[in-house]
Amino acid sequence: PRPVIRRGMAGKPDEEPTRLRCPSPLVGPRRRRNGATLSLRCLLTLVVLQSLAGCRGTEEPAAKLPGPAQSPVTEAGTGLDRYLSAVAAQPTIEVFDQPDAASPRLRLAHPNPEGAPLVFAVMDGEIRGGHQGWLRVALPVEPNGSNGWIRGDDVVLSRHSFRVEIRLAQRELRVFDGDTVIQLEPIGLGRTPTATPGGPFYVYELLAPTDPEGPHGPYAFGLSGFSEATAATKGEAARLFIHGTKDPRALGTDTTSGCIRLTNDAIQQLAHSIPLGTPVTLLG
Repeated sequence: PRPVIRRGMAGKPDEEPTRLRCPSPLVGPRRRRNGATLSLRCLLTLVVLQSLAGCRGTEEPAAKLPGPAQSPVTEAGTGLDRYLSAVAAQPTIEVFDQPDAASPRLRLAHPNPEGAPLVFAVMDGEIRGGHQGWLRVALPVEPNGSNGWIRGDDVVLSRHSFRVEIRLAQRELRVFDGDTVIQLEPIGLGRTPTATPGGPFYVYELLAPTDPEGPHGPYAFGLSGFSEATAATKGEAARLFIHGTKDPRALGTDTTSGCIRLTNDAIQQLAHSIPLGTPVTLLG
C-alpha cells in the first residue's frame, strides 16, 4: 500500500508526529526567484510507514533480477550543475499533457500525503511550442515513467550535481557528485516474486521512522516509482524506498518486498548529502 502516516508504534502510546528541519540542504542551495531570496528547506516527518512493513522480508533464495533500466531521469544544464529539482511553491500543482492543454491531467497536493515537500525532477523546460516558463517533469505517480508539464511559476528551482546509481546484479549503490563517486555501499534487494524493478526514478521524499533502531533504520527515502510486482500479491503497487536496516547481515541478499536496504550508517550519510529530486537509476 501507499505510505501512510501512523501516530505512535505498536506496543507504545500514540504520539503526535514531530516536524524537524532537514539535517542537510536536501533541496539545494539558496536561490533567487521573483527578486526574493528563498531558502529551500524541507521537513522530516517522524512517522511509522505502513508501506515499509513489507520491506522487512525473510531469508529466502536469491531473486531473479530485472533487466537493464533506461537512462537517468534528467540531465539539465552543463558542467557539474547538471540536474534541476523543482519544489512546489503552491498548495496544488497542476500537471498538463502539453503546455497548451485546455485543462490539467491531474493535480498534486503540496505538502504530499506524508507531509513532505512536493518535489519533481526536471526533464525539460524553458520554451516549448512558443510557451516560456513551462517545465516537463518526472512524476511520482503510477505508472512508472510518468511525466507531464507544470508551470515554472508554481515551483522553486534548484540546481545540483548529485545522482544515485543502483546496480541490481552487483547489489551495490553508488552516489555521484558530478563524475566522482562519493559513496559506495552494499545493498539488500527484493525477493521473488517482488524483485526490485529497474528504471529511472528520483528521490521523492525523505522520512524518518519514529524508532531509528527499528527494522527500517533512521531514514527512508521514498522514490518516485513503484514496485508493480506487489500488485499481484498485495492488490496495490507499493512505493519503492531506500531505507536502513537493523540486520546488516541481510545486505547482499534478496529478502525484501522490493525496497532497497542500506546499513544505518550508510543511510544517515546519504540523508546528509543528496537533495530531494536527485535522479536514482536502477540498473539490471
